[in-house]
Amino acid sequence: MATFVDSKYSAAFSILIGSLSVAFSDVVVDSMVVERARGESQSMSGSLQSLCWGSSAFGGIVSAYFSGSLVEAYGVRFVFGATSLLPLITSAVSVLVKEQPVRGPARGVSLGNGFIESSKNNFTQLWGAVKQPSVLLPTLFIFLWQATPQSDSAMFFFTTNKLGFTPEFLGRVKLVTSVASLIGVGLYNGFLKKVPLRKIFLVMTLIGTALGMTQVLLVTGLNRQFGISDEWFAIGDSLIITVLGQVIFFLILERSLA
Repeated sequence: MATFVDSKYSAAFSILIGSLSVAFSDVVVDSMVVERARGESQSMSGSLQSLCWGSSAFGGIVSAYFSGSLVEAYGVRFVFGATSLLPLITSAVSVLVKEQPVRGPARGVSLGNGFIESSKNNFTQLWGAVKQPSVLLPTLFIFLWQATPQSDSAMFFFTTNKLGFTPEFLGRVKLVTSVASLIGVGLYNGFLKKVPLRKIFLVMTLIGTALGMTQVLLVTGLNRQFGISDEWFAIGDSLIITVLGQVIFFLILERSLA
């Protein structure tokens, strides 16, 4: 993205490779959290997940604070080049991870046969775990939640081309959402870890659904009739929805880990 990308196809390919790499490391981190959470209380398992998401939110705060201004001052290629160095920190941290060595195939057993047998066993164990209702239902819910069509791309086009939001202001919005995510982590950790899931999930879902429809006010311009500018409305809307979404997501993750 910082050097050779000069078309939409190469940009899409670069985004695909980058997202795939991040997805691999994210799955590894989540697996480590699940492994550490085994045998721990629900409160402790939620705290471990909160630590991961809190760190992510802190990184989002730092990047969002500088991203918009850096894009306007130095251009997008410079920002892509600078941020591409940050994932290397993960490689440096990986040497601190302690792992138990896995024994290879016994002598006389070909590598191909050993790999096939190991793959079969892993798939059987994975399917046995996934088909359990306690795992399948939350996983299916999160999948449908994330797979349903969203208006993010259309809203980005609308805010940049119709409302004229600048890269610096979009960076501020990202900063606000990252702070809101951190607030959601703190709110969950401090007050909601021991609240019954059904009660808090119902309340948060109803409130989040109602507030999520406030984007209609921004699109139609009704917010200006109430004396609220588009910029302040976008910031406030992102702040509240992110906090609620983060709390709901943590509730699901904690029960899934437990």
